Amino acid sequence: MQSGLYVGISSQIALERRLNTIADNIANMNTVGFRSTEVKFDEVLSKTQNDINAKVAFVTQGNDYLSTRTGQLQQTGNPLDFAIKGDAWFAIETPAGQVLTRDGRFTMDETGQLRSIRGFPVLDAGGAQIQLNREGGPPTVGADGILRQDGNQVATLGLFTADISKGFNRYENEGVIPVDNPQPVVESFENAIAQGYIEQSNVNGIGEMTQLIQVNRAFESISALMKDSESSLDDAIKTLGGSN
Repeated sequence: MQSGLYVGISSQIALERRLNTIADNIANMNTVGFRSTEVKFDEVLSKTQNDINAKVAFVTQGNDYLSTRTGQLQQTGNPLDFAIKGDAWFAIETPAGQVLTRDGRFTMDETGQLRSIRGFPVLDAGGAQIQLNREGGPPTVGADGILRQDGNQVATLGLFTADISKGFNRYENEGVIPVDNPQPVVESFENAIAQGYIEQSNVNGIGEMTQLIQVNRAFESISALMKDSESSLDDAIKTLGGSN
């Protein structure tokens, strides 16, 4: 069997998937709250037909996971901009259901409802939409997420955690819909909210460009090896055919 060709094809499929994630990361270098996608590849061993003790190593297509690095915090001075210090998420209500996001650029609509930059309602820890007093002036927020207007507590920004490693889908680039059910953060000294700040994308542009070059070179090297392997097989077939 042409095991070398099959191994090469599996490697190219894996490299193509990594190439797609790198391209997506680079495209979202300036997306507020974006967390870069990484890929974990595993080795799959397969026994050959001619020798049950011989094993051929293939590369899986890989599993996506999110980088947990925190993006740089940028001060804006806007009282409705918020950033999370820690590994928690804000939650917004969308047509696709509850979506987690690190993009804390919020606005207050004409009714006083707190909304995301795309107009979706922001949720508290209980999953309810946050309602502010339109005439109460700009809210102040403590590290614990409690929203106050005129010194009175009016709501609490919800923080949530979820095991993203179990799987997720992107929503509008900066949003994430995890397979695992999000859980509200009740009390935690590891998470805090900073008012007047936003979190930039955690994509390392130089690192991603370096990986892009490496992946392209690896893809070209594997293509050359596969071509040589196929050529050697053709030569062997011609030689064996001529000897009969």
